[in-house]
Amino acid sequence: MLRKVLLASAGAVALAGSAVAADLPSRAPPPPYLPPAPIFTWTGLYIGGQVGYGWGRDSATLFDPGTPDIIIPDQGVIPGIPATSFPINFNPGGVIGGAHLGYNLQIGQWVAGLEGDVNGTSISQNFGAGFLTGSTFTTRANVQGSIRLRAGIAFDRVLLFATGGAAFTGLETSYSTFLGYDNLSRTRAGWTVGGGIEYAITNNWSIQAEYRYSDFGRYTDYLINSFPAPSLLFPGANVKHHYTQNQVQIGFSYKFDSFAPAPVVAKY
Repeated sequence: MLRKVLLASAGAVALAGSAVAADLPSRAPPPPYLPPAPIFTWTGLYIGGQVGYGWGRDSATLFDPGTPDIIIPDQGVIPGIPATSFPINFNPGGVIGGAHLGYNLQIGQWVAGLEGDVNGTSISQNFGAGFLTGSTFTTRANVQGSIRLRAGIAFDRVLLFATGGAAFTGLETSYSTFLGYDNLSRTRAGWTVGGGIEYAITNNWSIQAEYRYSDFGRYTDYLINSFPAPSLLFPGANVKHHYTQNQVQIGFSYKFDSFAPAPVVAKY
């Protein structure tokens, strides 16, 4: 009888211990927290480089005012040189490449920003002036830059954009004839418009393709050595230019993170 009582008591104690153990909190470590991937945005400061090809159109006209007839009293008239003009159409082309810096702000699906770039170029062409034997004219665009607004629409990591603003270029023209040589350099300001597509490979790196058209306006070169004036009384020749340019380029950009992601508090 005593043995049965002891066995029953031991079983009751064992069951009570199991119930108490089940009520104690677990001491196993919580699962590791994996933060979510950051949400992509086009907002931020970026810097990058580009390379491409540019081809221009320099619509020029050489104008020689000639000289008037000279009337000598009681002796007659010495005929002057008639005014003449010759069209000179340059089509220079070459490699273009440089760096850019900009900032984008994304609101919803819309992206707006400001970008500046500077490029060195090999755009040039020699023109053999057939109307003057042995004469060569040359036009070059050595350095270019622009400050532009950008606006576009984003489809997640794909950005379609338009761009436009002020453009600058350094132009050099030279004229070589049997009479002499002139070399003239100038900086021209104009406007540029275009568009392109950009794709974000990562949250910081992106690649893009772009086309732009630029117009650097009209200017006049006055020639002193290659077409000298016949005398101090009569002007020499001049060349009127109108330079425009197309360019296509590809590039890459690195976008700096504009702010740190908000902290996430895990609840267990």
